[in-house]
Amino acid sequence: MTSHSINDARLLNRLRALGEIGRNPDGGPTRLAASETEKLGRDQFVAWLKEADLDVAVDRIGNIFGVWKPQGTESHDPLMLGSHIDTVINAGIYDGCYGVLAGLEVIATLREVGFQPSRPIVVGAFTNEEGVRYAPDMMGSLVYAGGLDVEEALATVGIDGSNLGEELAAIGYAGSHEPGFMKPHAYIELHIEQGPVLEREGFPVGAVDSLQGISWQQIIIDGDANHAGTTPITMRKDAGVAAARVITFLRERAKASNTPTVATVGCISFEPNAINVIPSKATFTIDLRDPDEDRLLAEEAALADYLRTVAQEEQVTITAERLARFQPVKFDGEIVRTIEEAALARGLKSKRMTSGAGHDAQMIARIAPAAMIFVPSVAGISHNPKEFTSETDLVAGANILLDVVCKLTAPRE
Repeated sequence: MTSHSINDARLLNRLRALGEIGRNPDGGPTRLAASETEKLGRDQFVAWLKEADLDVAVDRIGNIFGVWKPQGTESHDPLMLGSHIDTVINAGIYDGCYGVLAGLEVIATLREVGFQPSRPIVVGAFTNEEGVRYAPDMMGSLVYAGGLDVEEALATVGIDGSNLGEELAAIGYAGSHEPGFMKPHAYIELHIEQGPVLEREGFPVGAVDSLQGISWQQIIIDGDANHAGTTPITMRKDAGVAAARVITFLRERAKASNTPTVATVGCISFEPNAINVIPSKATFTIDLRDPDEDRLLAEEAALADYLRTVAQEEQVTITAERLARFQPVKFDGEIVRTIEEAALARGLKSKRMTSGAGHDAQMIARIAPAAMIFVPSVAGISHNPKEFTSETDLVAGANILLDVVCKLTAPRE
């Protein structure tokens, strides 16, 4: 599709440099959304945008955009690239950051070789994709796509009691543009797989045609605290046991299924959290995922039924709160085929696949044709300092992104 290639040294050096910002002494970086360490990452990204002579725009939810708008393209909607630069706690250096920096590298390369696109090209870094400090995850892209009111999002209170709007203002990224101020012509996100499929099956490229649906809930179980030694088992209202039953139910149901449904309990706490006291309260999260909406609905219904059963049998009270709910997403078939063609032209075989993780692309797909490119993750490890993708695969993915961008913005005949 093109004879050009990205500046691999520049891309890899920037990935490593960004990975040092917020790094823990004995692990990986921690740049939670709107934190002081994320501010440093944002500042570095903006500096690189200016180095590439791009216009910098920040919207009210803190999304950052680098805009290349060559003369004569002003009346056309832009092709948007991007991902995020916030991280989980003690993260790897590739998740999100790779897509943002590769997008920047593609634009820089095209400018340097004198490519004249038929429309503007934009690279974006979306706010709070990870959802660690503020819920829901993928917040910046969700607001941008109109799925969450910006005022509601800015009023979000984080796990540390902070207010998102105030924190964005404090770090200097409460922008003036209304979210959605640029409607993308299309959106492409390059990302590490964060799973083992590509490496295990020997594919250097994933052409992602869909994303799993996600259901997040918080479960609160209220029982009675009592003495661990004097209270007979049959007379207990043990919130801990009830929680254990729910967790086991989810695990066994997923294992017994021949579907790709997965269920995870990632957070749990007991009160009063004492070794010799029966728990009076258990609070935990449930993450359900499936690429099929009907199956996801069935899993949610099965969980609700089981919660009622456990409440009755254990004599406890159970309440469930929905934290986030996103339907499965089908990406644009034409863009997916363009990704496959670009890989083939580079002598690389690709695999059509579903993403098990949520990404900003699933939000932007609400307002524009979208698709994703995956490159392998060694051993499928992510959200961990051991997260790793080879330089060969990183460069290959960025060059495929370059080719796809050239195809989608080729000058009109």
